[in-house]
Amino acid sequence: MSYGKKIPITRPVFDQADLESVTYPLKSGWVAQGSWVKRFERAVASFCGTEFAVAVSNCTAALHLGLIALGVQEGDEVVVPSFTYVATANAVEYCRARPIFCDVSPADLTMDLELLEKSITPRTKVIIPVSLFGVPVDMSAVKEVSEPHGLLVLEDAACSLGAFFGGIHAGTEARAAAFSFHPRKIITTGEGGMLITNDIQLADKVRQLRDHGASRSDLDRHLGQGGSLLPDFDVLGYNYRMTDIQGALGVSQMSKLNLFLASRLEAARRYDTLLADLEWIITPQATEEATPSYQSYVVVICREDKRWPSLEEVDELNLFRNGLMARLEEQGISTRQGTHAVHTLGYYKERYGFRDEDFPISFMSDRLSLALPLYDGITFDDQVYVVESLAKWTAGRGRTRTG
Repeated sequence: MSYGKKIPITRPVFDQADLESVTYPLKSGWVAQGSWVKRFERAVASFCGTEFAVAVSNCTAALHLGLIALGVQEGDEVVVPSFTYVATANAVEYCRARPIFCDVSPADLTMDLELLEKSITPRTKVIIPVSLFGVPVDMSAVKEVSEPHGLLVLEDAACSLGAFFGGIHAGTEARAAAFSFHPRKIITTGEGGMLITNDIQLADKVRQLRDHGASRSDLDRHLGQGGSLLPDFDVLGYNYRMTDIQGALGVSQMSKLNLFLASRLEAARRYDTLLADLEWIITPQATEEATPSYQSYVVVICREDKRWPSLEEVDELNLFRNGLMARLEEQGISTRQGTHAVHTLGYYKERYGFRDEDFPISFMSDRLSLALPLYDGITFDDQVYVVESLAKWTAGRGRTRTG
């Protein structure tokens, strides 16, 4: 029997203040990148604890410009985790560099730092660790590997605004980090991204690159003298600007960020408790030092003893997961695959000749991960219904025991 309502995978939260905020640029007549974008940048930098934040059109753009500003070019290699959204690797390809994949740890699905050292070659220029699903990467451990080799670190923190490791905000220990404001993220501007850094030269470079390479922004020309003439364009740039409408919404959303984070943490803890007795599910794990932001609540379908399966068992469990997702959809419950193993995607498999088993934990995570509904305001009753539906599927339909 259906619950009687749909439970989405996520739901952005807007209130009257958000609705009013987007009218401010409309009333002013200045809707392109302007003063509201600057206010949004200051709000994010202040929250994270960095000197600078540069808003762009999306997180992929932030990664792309960050790599360019760090000097990545054709022939270089950039180490990325193999289990991440495709945008992480795509940004490397945009620079005509080569992404070198590193498998992830089964403990928290972030880059396996024990394997990172083996991924480094004389061509390696940058490492991009990903704080996946809001679980912050241990940057101290990353730097123990990167610094002896003189490598730069650009953190993909798309999901991790509000995540901390050892009391330090995600992304702030890297040379730079990129955040996303897509509707599935903690706060949203519809689309949008931000690069944070303490490096003034890098920040200035990214500001120039996002605006076609212009030596002076449209707003600066508008507010200052000599704005009639176009600025100089001495570098190849891109149109990666954020609108002031988005900036105004971002400022309003940032004022509620701590409330959103607290709500997500409470919901995640409820899932932890409700799912504890399901032996065929591994719930999200994080070390004691980590405070996740819970952009998503991603579980892994496993053996019936809460252990990861072997590669030989993956196909059977993948069929079970896919059937489970279809059944939940029939019950009005939206779910998603956590993310994908990039090395298994057509472009990367064909370009570099990867096999699925080359990065086994990433491959299994691709086939067995399951994101459950999580958003600010999800109710206890909704979560109980989700978990009871999971349990009924197992009891009612059964599945072949493994091991």
